[in-house]
Amino acid sequence: MTLGPVERVDVEGLTIAFERRGWGPPLVLAHGGMIDHREWAAQLDGLSDAFTVVAWDAPGCGASSDPPGSFRMPDYGRVLIGLIERLALDRPHLGGLSWGSTLALEVVRQRPDLPRSLVLTGAYAGWAGSLPPDEVEARLSGFLGDIERPPQAWMPAFLETLLTDDAPEAMRASLLATMADASRPTGLRPMLLAMAEADLRGVLPTIGVPTLLLYGERDVRSSPEVAEEMQRSIPGSRLVLLSGAGHQSNVEFPVLFNDAVRSFLIGLT
Repeated sequence: MTLGPVERVDVEGLTIAFERRGWGPPLVLAHGGMIDHREWAAQLDGLSDAFTVVAWDAPGCGASSDPPGSFRMPDYGRVLIGLIERLALDRPHLGGLSWGSTLALEVVRQRPDLPRSLVLTGAYAGWAGSLPPDEVEARLSGFLGDIERPPQAWMPAFLETLLTDDAPEAMRASLLATMADASRPTGLRPMLLAMAEADLRGVLPTIGVPTLLLYGERDVRSSPEVAEEMQRSIPGSRLVLLSGAGHQSNVEFPVLFNDAVRSFLIGLT
């Protein structure tokens, strides 16, 4: 897998970094927490023959500048909308993984006319919208403590919840290195608070575009119950369980993942 040059534009006073690859209908990808656009390397490689794939670094991640500490999901959504408009991407397909899936829902809340379709992977309607309050509190307090420590002290344990035990060691090492390089406490703190506070359950029944829900069959972060509730709540949505995959299914099974996305999106044209 290869990564191309990172471009940068200013959106609402923030420098936003992104990679753009390929030609065709636009596909915008929003990464999960604790990482940046590099988690989409296999999709930038594998889907750019049919789509213009744009993968951003959220504010506070990778090469994008840090947001104010007060940033919450509506603010991230506004900046992503601004990036899409700045790049003149006409009704893009919008994809997100984990934190990025909640961000995609926030974009729909603000601009239901903007996306052509949704591809939501390991998705939540925000932690508050998909998890019991005690689980939200446990995740938030744990991460807020962790991010003040060196990455090597806590990220390996977090990585165990993203990939299955069968993931190759080289894959684990590469993902861990990317996470450590992309993350910093000033960026992670508002991301975590945004996710913990987000409750976008009310958006789900209003979604009027084709929606693909992709979940790893062995995902320990987004449970089957979360997946089924998302599928029940989004009208006409299609739920696909990726056999053998964990939370980071796009990394662990890129061919299976890309085939599912390609089949869904090509079927819309």
